[in-house]
Amino acid sequence: MSRQVLQVFEQYQKSRTQFVQTVAELASRPQNIETLQNAGVMALLRPLLLDIVPTIQQTAALALGRLANYNDDLAEAVVRGDILPQLVYSLAEQNRFYKKAAAFVLRAVAKHSPQLAQSVVDCGALDALVICLEEFDPGVKESAAWALGYIARHNGELAQAVVDAGAVPLLVLCIQEPEISLKRISASALSDICKHSPELAQTVVDAGAIAHLAQMILNPDANLKRQVFSALSQISKHTVDLAEMVVEADIFPAVFTCLKDPDEYVKKNVATLIREIAKHTPELSQLIVNAGGVAAVVDYIGETRGNVRLPGIMMLGYVAAHSENLAMAVIVSKGVVQLAIALSEEAEDHIQAAAAWALGQIGRHTPEHAKAVASANVLPKLLQCYLKTDASEDLQTKSKKALKNILQKCVHLPALETLLHDAPPNILKHVVGQFSKVLPHDSKGRRLFVTSGGLKKIQEIKAEPGSALAEYINTINSCYPEEIVKYYSPGYSDTLLERVEQYTPKM
Repeated sequence: MSRQVLQVFEQYQKSRTQFVQTVAELASRPQNIETLQNAGVMALLRPLLLDIVPTIQQTAALALGRLANYNDDLAEAVVRGDILPQLVYSLAEQNRFYKKAAAFVLRAVAKHSPQLAQSVVDCGALDALVICLEEFDPGVKESAAWALGYIARHNGELAQAVVDAGAVPLLVLCIQEPEISLKRISASALSDICKHSPELAQTVVDAGAIAHLAQMILNPDANLKRQVFSALSQISKHTVDLAEMVVEADIFPAVFTCLKDPDEYVKKNVATLIREIAKHTPELSQLIVNAGGVAAVVDYIGETRGNVRLPGIMMLGYVAAHSENLAMAVIVSKGVVQLAIALSEEAEDHIQAAAAWALGQIGRHTPEHAKAVASANVLPKLLQCYLKTDASEDLQTKSKKALKNILQKCVHLPALETLLHDAPPNILKHVVGQFSKVLPHDSKGRRLFVTSGGLKKIQEIKAEPGSALAEYINTINSCYPEEIVKYYSPGYSDTLLERVEQYTPKM
């Protein structure tokens, strides 16, 4: 008789086991999620988290995690079902398998929005997750670090809550562990904390993170390098002091070799790191130039496309913006040529806008700089971007500003002439202005200006009397004999023909 009674319980246990395993399996495929949700799966899984059989608890948590991971509606359902406090309690009490599954659910809920992440924090998850970072089992540490990173990434307040719970020193210890995946996820969590503010980044630096991150920049694992470079970028971007501390970890010139890494994200994150350091001061930019960084980034721009190219383009712009000498270093490293190619090749407006801005920063210093940019046939391309009917406002603004910056220094007449025929009035003013500065002192230039059709074009421009443009035109005209100016003025040939008709020969 007792055997029959036990059989009922065994059967019930088997059914529960089969149910959670099947649900966990079904939840791993997106096409099943809606059906599971409509069938009321959440309410059925919740009591199984408290099951007396550990494997049923773990599988129920895994199934919940997969569901919550899918979309924010299901994550909300986990919060509404009062499941989070149960998971947090279990994090402290249960075995390592359950801890991993519980941390997975917390991460799956937290990832969707700051509000859901706040719900995870409100139920006391941070302290429990931080305790998990001290577990012996690397898998538990990894799951906890992952959940903490997903909470911290949303905003500064949540990241601060993670810091206040004491996570940072333990995450720094985790990046020193031998397991690659644990290093990777801990570096990612540190990056998610650093990105919000200088104060949060400083907390990570004070825990000694930079030295340990810098030791991993040549690690063969691409996914780890992505996170390492991301974390170093997020530290460097905030202040000069933080950027200098990253540089002092002797990352140059070693990081430049990673610009040729086969992994696109590694390359992009390295270029971003170099950009974040270069933008702060001329001294930091000079240090990068001296280490061979500009030449490496120019090569990188030549070898990459699209958004991967973008941080390299911006880095050259930041370097050139600091001083004449630094801009000249970009020119000498053939930076202008690559930026001009990027401006022509790239289809997306925001990348063209960055290239236009960078070229403007190079050309704005002296006539020599402007000539280097103009000689690469950049001015017509910039004008084209400015006049493009479907161009974004950002591209138009940056192209116009770059044109203006370069034109105000440009005395290279052949480059200026290409714009005389196509430029709209607001750009034409600057082009004519440059001619009015150069022609009075350049006799060879004056002759060329006539033979190339420039003087004729000037006479065709209709300028408002008294405007700056009219003054520039008068200055140019005063460089030539009156009959030459008349000869090239519109309607002059008609006037001559009239005189021929009215002329009476003296017989």
